[in-house]
Amino acid sequence: MDHRRQKAVMLLFEDELTDEEIAKSVQRSRFTLNNWKHDELFRAAQKQYQSLVVKIDYQSKAVKKLKELLDAKSEMVQLQSATTILKMAGMLSDNDTPELTQAKVRKANADARVAEARAKALEDNGADVEVLIDKMLTTIEHKDSEENAN
Repeated sequence: MDHRRQKAVMLLFEDELTDEEIAKSVQRSRFTLNNWKHDELFRAAQKQYQSLVVKIDYQSKAVKKLKELLDAKSEMVQLQSATTILKMAGMLSDNDTPELTQAKVRKANADARVAEARAKALEDNGADVEVLIDKMLTTIEHKDSEENAN
């Protein structure tokens, strides 16, 4: 896509100028700009640019807000926030039922609690785990040595 079309995509997204002003800015007629706006490649570029700008400018803020809403007073808000997060992660689709969604949310929460408990157990018992791993490695090395000797 040429520079003029790229500039037109950006100016259309910013939505501060009229089509006439955008056409002048890219040194083309309003008719040409209108033709561009109906071109599939141009429209795809507009969607791509929109997605990029939203991702850069708003994605992290939106995810932070969703995370905050997981602790909202309203269970409905919590459910909607969790559903949105799961959809973003590809773990949920738009055609899931509310019951299935609730079950997936409960599972995701349970998985998170299990992971936290495992991390805490490893942290609390780090030395014990290290000893256990050393014993396992020694046993494996011993068996390998026996197999290689035979």
